[in-house]
Amino acid sequence: MSYSSLIIIHILAATIWTGGHIVLCLAVLPKVLKEMSPERLLDFESAYEKIGMPALVAQIITGLLLAHHWLPEPSQWLNSTNPIAQGIQYKLALLGLTFCLALDARFRVIPKLSQTNLWDMAWHIIAVTCLSVAFIIVGAGFKLGFWA
Repeated sequence: MSYSSLIIIHILAATIWTGGHIVLCLAVLPKVLKEMSPERLLDFESAYEKIGMPALVAQIITGLLLAHHWLPEPSQWLNSTNPIAQGIQYKLALLGLTFCLALDARFRVIPKLSQTNLWDMAWHIIAVTCLSVAFIIVGAGFKLGFWA
């Protein structure tokens, strides 16, 4: 797959993932919290998950391929003296944090989601939204020369 194709797929997937979380955080979540309606949140999540999760998987795959394009030797991804490696490390750290939050939400919060723990889920949503925006900023840094 060409570098240009990887970039396009990565950006489209990031648009779906981040845009969906921004909509969830700024449009859906306030109504959910006002109405104390876990059902409204679960409705959005079940619909969004069908496109959001494949977008996240596409980002992970294309992100790893892009990292390989920039630094073909994966052992160099941990070389903190290399600016490109620093950008890759930031992306991997953001992915790790997102993964931890997703696991916690999936196995601890969502199975027991109710009015009593709705704020716990809200904090997960806010955190994942902030992380997704950070992904965009760090990713843009590769083209803007932050990691050169």
